[in-house]
Amino acid sequence: MLQSAQSVTAAKGKKIQRFEQVVSEKEAILKQAMGPSGNLRAPCYRVGDDFVIGFNPDLYADWVK
Repeated sequence: MLQSAQSVTAAKGKKIQRFEQVVSEKEAILKQAMGPSGNLRAPCYRVGDDFVIGFNPDLYADWVK
């Protein structure tokens, strides 16, 4: 699913990472997007070709604007 993304933004605690080169940054994206159980971390939103994974209040405040 993430391979078709234009960009992926992953939030883990207070750390936020945005990936623009999805194909070339596959390992880094999977490390941030997968939870300890091996599933995609929650919440995960797909908006068009962009994905937002994880929760950070500042990220959502900027994203919703």
